[in-house]
Amino acid sequence: MSNSSFDQLAVNTIRLLSVDAVQQARSGHPGAPMGAAPMAYVLWDQFLKHNPADPQWPDRDRFVLSAGHASALLYSLLHLTGYDLPLDELRRFRQWGSRAPGHPEYGLTPGVEVTTGPLGQGFANAVGMALAERWLAAQFNRPGYELIDHHTYVLASDGDLQEGVAAEAASLAGTLQLGKLIVLYDDNGISIEGDTDLAFLEDVPRRFEAYGWQVAGPLDGQDLEAVAEAIQQAQAEPNRPSLIVCRTVIGEGSPNKAGTAGVHGAPLGDDEIALTRQALDWPYTEPFAVPPEVAAHFAEAAQRGQQRQADWRKALDEYRQAFPDAARTLQESLDGQIPESLDGLADLFAETASISTREASGRVMNLISGQVPALIGGSADLAPSTLTILNEAGHIGPGDFGGRNLHFGVREHAMGAVCNGIAAHGGAIPYASTFLIFSDYLRPALRLSALMGQRVIYVFTHDSIGLGEDGPTHQPIEHLMSLREMPGLTVIRPADATETAAAWQLALQRRDGPTAIALSRQNLPVLDRRELPPAAEAAKGAYILWEAPPENGGPPEVIIIATGSEVPVALDAGKTLRDEGIS
Repeated sequence: MSNSSFDQLAVNTIRLLSVDAVQQARSGHPGAPMGAAPMAYVLWDQFLKHNPADPQWPDRDRFVLSAGHASALLYSLLHLTGYDLPLDELRRFRQWGSRAPGHPEYGLTPGVEVTTGPLGQGFANAVGMALAERWLAAQFNRPGYELIDHHTYVLASDGDLQEGVAAEAASLAGTLQLGKLIVLYDDNGISIEGDTDLAFLEDVPRRFEAYGWQVAGPLDGQDLEAVAEAIQQAQAEPNRPSLIVCRTVIGEGSPNKAGTAGVHGAPLGDDEIALTRQALDWPYTEPFAVPPEVAAHFAEAAQRGQQRQADWRKALDEYRQAFPDAARTLQESLDGQIPESLDGLADLFAETASISTREASGRVMNLISGQVPALIGGSADLAPSTLTILNEAGHIGPGDFGGRNLHFGVREHAMGAVCNGIAAHGGAIPYASTFLIFSDYLRPALRLSALMGQRVIYVFTHDSIGLGEDGPTHQPIEHLMSLREMPGLTVIRPADATETAAAWQLALQRRDGPTAIALSRQNLPVLDRRELPPAAEAAKGAYILWEAPPENGGPPEVIIIATGSEVPVALDAGKTLRDEGIS
């Protein structure tokens, strides 16, 4: 290992900013930032394409800290490279109202791409981001105009790679040949309970090779040149995602706690911090110190980013002149725009007497897909049952990103998390489909959709005991109530085909969170609305569909509330009561 003295000073700046933030908060995780600081420094200093002045530049590289507990590492990097995260925010790490919360939160801290903390989710989100990049490139790049051309980088921990969602997503990434996805694996061998050998003895490199990934290492995670060479090798591989296995020491630099579980999730303490500063030859005694030469070096990231984005904007201007229609569609997609009104929806079911809402949804999707070119998605190997194929839109497969139909395989959890990544990347509106009963399998990702306010559309079919002969394992009972309990998630259960069309329009119009549409397998009558409120009333969440008031005035005697496939039953019940003289 031959790191220069300046590079070592820069790495130690990242380490000690993280240590000081955790100590000031009296809680947090100092160990991972201390061990992973060298690889993070190499990536951010030599490779990451970003502009701190514009965290939303569409062609920036994405960096996902999947090991969200190491958030102090990310905040240190964001502060040093010039994002709007002043040092005072690091001093308020993990405090109420701080923009440096205990785990990274999307939409709160500039430069944070996704909310991470639940392990494995960031890894799977990154697969979605890399997929979105390849899809947008296939749709809009033209010879000489590579407007969409960036990488997705992940810093993942042992814990991330133990999670099932990461395994599902890694398998999908290898299958799809997402060559611009690069994962730095912080292999420090320590978890909260102790050595990872307690529960994690597998050969991770061989597992990822079996997924179809390129694997580099294991290498010394403190060797900056080795890490840089591995990243260059990963960038040169067009068809395989890359895993770079970096052996590190958790809490590197702490004389008494390095390499132990004790440094994973607790402050070092003042005495140990003093010893750490001494062991790292750190020239400052006060906390939150940044050497002037290190500050000046990191500030160059902003200058590089502004120039690269300026070059990109110039290319975009030329692209607009050469390909005006494609440029307009690209901008609308990046802005998340949809048409103000969707043609043909109002009359789609005018001649239909009875149809399942899953079939109605399929018809709606195919009608609107031509009007909303950003709509992409698929199912967890259930599209023939959920009826979610876009018939004229082509398919996405290994190395082929020209279509719009995704095939997630039987990977519900990864499907939800990948769709979060697609939505967070921008440029596409993803939908994910499975049976309502299997919403349990993707619930953690669904919850993060809601926390992040991502426009993901969940199409859940087979939504009641009306699916019949499949039996109790497939009959959702508690699921609707459970989903309605989730803050930030809009749940719509259409009563018929007309409301299904309204549900899709509402889902597309919603830009600040996910929507779950629950649909029937069995046919339902298309309700006669000639004397009823328009289906747009569904936007209120509930409305009066029919009533039989008492002959002598006054309030009704009975109120019946129903959703979805129970609405026709409720109408029949109401009319039976009316015939018996009950209002």
